Amino acid sequence: MKRMSRFRSVSALAVGLVIAATLIPVLAEAQQKVQVEFWHGLTQPLGGILENVAAGFNASQSKYQVNATFKGSYPETMVAAIAAFRAGNAPHIVQMFEVGTATMMAARTAIKPVYELSKETGVNIDPKNYVGGVRGYYSTTDGRLVSMPFNSSTPVAWYNKDAFKKAGLDPEKQPRTWEEPWGRPPAQRATGLGCSQSALRSVDHRSSASWRIRRPAI
Repeated sequence: MKRMSRFRSVSALAVGLVIAATLIPVLAEAQQKVQVEFWHGLTQPLGGILENVAAGFNASQSKYQVNATFKGSYPETMVAAIAAFRAGNAPHIVQMFEVGTATMMAARTAIKPVYELSKETGVNIDPKNYVGGVRGYYSTTDGRLVSMPFNSSTPVAWYNKDAFKKAGLDPEKQPRTWEEPWGRPPAQRATGLGCSQSALRSVDHRSSASWRIRRPAI
């Protein structure tokens, strides 16, 4: 199959399929699957789960073959995709991390915006189906979806009720904001409780794919 000359973002699966299908004769198409190159930056175990999803899709039909390939860390995947685009040998789809999303959204000649894809193919992709915070991150200022939200990280906060009791705090009133926990260390220290410094720093580590909130150490 002739590879597409332009780099495709996460939004480009349908485009890759449409263009590829027009390049393959009917007879050949019946005998050989359309190859769709999908690069991602997920390490194990998530990378394996994603590749199993692709394998399941491949096994469910006989027309298309999605080749999910791990290309290293998120930044490494972005660099590899940009280099491949410049060399005229880009993948059809690439998973992009949060910081890299802005870079790729600004590269208008290198990507196919989701809203354009939706209009050209007649496939309705409603941005309102996504959580507002996620939708806004991947859209233009006027609300048009540029890339397809995928694998968006979800912060999860947890706390130790026993430690709360020992610090004289109400264990049923957990922190509701990021700022609230910062007022509690003095009370915890008074009872001999401390905090993990590495976890304290990671709260503000915005470039990380996962977030951790500090926990009191007993």
